[in-house]
Amino acid sequence: MSEYFPSQIDLTTNYMGLQLKNPLVASASPLSKKLDLVKRLEDAGAAAIVMYSLFEEQITHESRELDHYLTRGTEHYAEALSYFPDLGHYNIGPEPYLKHLERVKRAVSIPVIGSLNGVSTGGWVDYAQRIEAAGADALELNIYYLPTDPELSGAALEDTYTSLVSDVCAQVRIPVALKLSPFFTALPHAARRFAKAGANALVLFNRFYQPDFDLEQLEVTSNLQLSTSDDLRLPLSWIAILYGRVPVDLALTGGVHTAQDVLKAMMAGANVAMLASELLARGIYRISDILSDLQAWMVDHEYSSIREMQGSMSQRAVAEPAAFERANYMKALNSFDTRLP
Repeated sequence: MSEYFPSQIDLTTNYMGLQLKNPLVASASPLSKKLDLVKRLEDAGAAAIVMYSLFEEQITHESRELDHYLTRGTEHYAEALSYFPDLGHYNIGPEPYLKHLERVKRAVSIPVIGSLNGVSTGGWVDYAQRIEAAGADALELNIYYLPTDPELSGAALEDTYTSLVSDVCAQVRIPVALKLSPFFTALPHAARRFAKAGANALVLFNRFYQPDFDLEQLEVTSNLQLSTSDDLRLPLSWIAILYGRVPVDLALTGGVHTAQDVLKAMMAGANVAMLASELLARGIYRISDILSDLQAWMVDHEYSSIREMQGSMSQRAVAEPAAFERANYMKALNSFDTRLP
């Protein structure tokens, strides 16, 4: 039995210079749209809250160009209309977002992180400053862009991302996190460029919307699937690879549902573990349960602090992570040999 007791366990962690009471952060979701839910997140033990996203399209809704590209060609293929959302439904506008952010800041004592979702500089720089002025402790840039143009190279897209990060970071004093997709040709190289451009943290990973087809109605269907713990493996792998190699903090998002998931994230090298699906599916007070289970595990395994375990299972000590990954890949495939009849 361990000599430690829960009261002696230090769950604190540092994320982008923000001293957090524990590593559990409520990621961007509808839960931050209502003040009473935000208060419940704090009461349940969330160490910080990422606001739901302000979309680039909301800032530039008056743009006729957006309208043109969303509707072009749909007169020929009516089924294509169902690809696109009704922007009016989402377009509550940037001003209500800023006012709500101010109310949230007044209502809670934990850090509040603003969120901008888009892909071009456009109004981002201005609204990054306004989010800062509204009281946000940090800003998360959620770059959601699926490159479909065969003429657009990976290098050109990476340049666009880097310029966007640089432009925003140059205009705000609060720390900036960049939420990325996993679809980069050379993610470690891109991550280092983003760090040089001013990003204080990387959030891994954004999940792209993946539509399905209704073959009877000939419509594109959109049904958001909540994550499961199985989704943890992809961000876990990349955080383990990036830890200690890129000078940024790391946040794991997608697949955090249990204390074990949080522990894995910390051991890979994450500063924080972000969750939303678990709270949407099972309730906000799951945070309390996860924190309790986290402390119990640490007592049983004689860990006195989160910092003690951070990065302990990363690949920092591996001279050639690519070779290490291939060796494990072959080992996993060969494990099926024993199951053959």
